[in-house]
Amino acid sequence: MVNIRSLDPSASPLDYYGAELRRLREEANLNQAQLGDIVFCTASLIGQIETAKKVPTRRFSEQLDAALMTGGVFSRLVGLVLKSQLPNWFQPYAEMEAKATYISTYQSQMVYGLLQTEEYARAVLATGLPDDLEGLVAARMERQRILSREHPPMAWVVLDEAALHRPIGGREVMRNQLAHVLGFRASRWLRIQVLPFAAGEHASLIGSFTAMRFDGDPDIVYTEDLIAGHMTANPDTVKEAALRYAHLQASALSVEDSAELIMRVMEERYGDQPGPDQRAVA
Repeated sequence: MVNIRSLDPSASPLDYYGAELRRLREEANLNQAQLGDIVFCTASLIGQIETAKKVPTRRFSEQLDAALMTGGVFSRLVGLVLKSQLPNWFQPYAEMEAKATYISTYQSQMVYGLLQTEEYARAVLATGLPDDLEGLVAARMERQRILSREHPPMAWVVLDEAALHRPIGGREVMRNQLAHVLGFRASRWLRIQVLPFAAGEHASLIGSFTAMRFDGDPDIVYTEDLIAGHMTANPDTVKEAALRYAHLQASALSVEDSAELIMRVMEERYGDQPGPDQRAVA
């Protein structure tokens, strides 16, 4: 006999999602294997999600809605589930990020989170040795949906050249990541500049920061330390961040020259390389 774990739907969004999935599946007179066949996954995955042992993805949720004819219940619920997977200290920032009308960020070590590919994000998040890596990756991918909204925030990203050269996840992951960044060139709402090594000392040697602007609310500046993140609406801090960001933009390459540098690094550092038994053709 299958041992069915008893869930408390009020314990978390993930528990509620699992309880609803089990309830609606049973109402449809489907066992886990039958539902799995319909949504192209294993019975084991259905069971893990029903018992809150695994985090559902948005695509899985959309497939469930179609299979169980729920009217979009799981597609609406999955956003709350994925947000709940973020660290507690990060959730307030994610909520403000989703409300921002303008985002300006300087990233000194890695590609900005909203621009990361799934493989790159997985490699970055794995460095924190999390208990549920896949849940964190899914949550980061969910955050990126703000860039594809009908009215996305205006975003301006300054990447330190170091972020292009640090081989996070390996060569193939980095090549795909830089190609993904280049794919935003056609975006009306997003601009990317690279702060080159040649700039030398600059206005944010102390590290990365993000500023957010809102309709009707004070601007916010966000920074992170080793353990957590910090938001402030202190006017003096906001003014200082704006000044430093202006200097960073002035020191950075133009949007066009930045794209050329990203493309050059992608090809020269992460492109196809001759193996030990091959020679480059002139």
